[in-house]
Amino acid sequence: MIINNKYHLGYCTNIHPGENWQQTWESLKKYLPRIKAEVAAGVPFGVGLRLSNTASEELQEGDHLQKLNDWLEENQMYVFTMNGFPYGNFHNERVKDQVHAPDWTTTDRLTYTKRLFDQLAFLVPRGISGGISTSPISYKHWHKTEAALEAAFLTGAKNMAQLALHLYGIEKNTGKHLHLDIEPEPDGMLENSDEVLQFFEAYLLPQGSTLLMEVLGVDAATAKELILKYITVCYDVCHFSLAYEEPEYTLTKFRDAGIKVGKIQVSSALKIVFNEGDTEKVWGSLEQFNEGVYLHQVTQKCDDRVVTYNDLPKVLAERPDAEELRAHFHVPIFLEKYDALFSTQDQIIKVVEYLKNNQVSEHLEIETYTWDVLPAALKTNLSECIVREIQWLKNKL
Repeated sequence: MIINNKYHLGYCTNIHPGENWQQTWESLKKYLPRIKAEVAAGVPFGVGLRLSNTASEELQEGDHLQKLNDWLEENQMYVFTMNGFPYGNFHNERVKDQVHAPDWTTTDRLTYTKRLFDQLAFLVPRGISGGISTSPISYKHWHKTEAALEAAFLTGAKNMAQLALHLYGIEKNTGKHLHLDIEPEPDGMLENSDEVLQFFEAYLLPQGSTLLMEVLGVDAATAKELILKYITVCYDVCHFSLAYEEPEYTLTKFRDAGIKVGKIQVSSALKIVFNEGDTEKVWGSLEQFNEGVYLHQVTQKCDDRVVTYNDLPKVLAERPDAEELRAHFHVPIFLEKYDALFSTQDQIIKVVEYLKNNQVSEHLEIETYTWDVLPAALKTNLSECIVREIQWLKNKL
């Protein structure tokens, strides 16, 4: 839906199972109409669509894509963004670091993302831009040496440059502006704003400019402008809170560097605050979030650096001495506190305050995909929870 005549607001459908197109289609038909009726009755409702590779391939078959488009129009809905980060199945089986696979060093990732953009170009209404969020190149721990990391950055940049060229062709043929939104997260090859800037300056802009100059015959300045138009950043509030970066600091930094924010994913992490006398209760509360499907990196601010533990079980086993930890576990955004734990909801509120004077992006997407693995006390009716999240954010905006 459109908020304040500025923002397209939706929620990411990766909260629903979608191993194939039939399962995805059934989830959309089951949940979207009832949620729209509660939060956007009588007005267009924006959708953040998630398609696995299999679902995307099957959507291409027959008239599935046209049927989806017709159904969206009939129900006053529209797709303005997609989540292209998880490639495979995302529910009911172990995902962990494989959420990055295949990564941006592979042609499989490029092929999948191109197909998603072709489908988004068909679905997105004329007059608005469309974006797809994606992995921050790869999972850092898969590349054991500096040479391996260097090679991954270089190959990733070359593949993203190919994607930019694809997006240029889509806009030329359809008039629709689409953008790839790179999503930094802990233990990704891009974790924070410094690493994003370094990737753009050292790899993406040189590789992309060279390719676009060769293929399109444009000059260096135009090539750079095109890369910055088509390759943007997904500002996931949860992820940047794990990097202990304040929203105004990060968003201003990107603006000053000429890097656009294609999408703001509105999400909230767990904040673990240790106060004298209740330490055991805090650890007991955190234990409730120890599950085996998703990767739950935990970060700690130590002076001027951030220490990252690769998963929650490691922290629970080691119990590091800390005043505060933050855990990559997307909790409902309306939740300020649970048991003896807190959330990083305050970071969402700071983003909202910043947006009042700085429209850094048109796209706002609520993302709380961890519904199935939340502690039982937090799992009320799914549709009601999504409605509550949307209403909470609408009220803040």
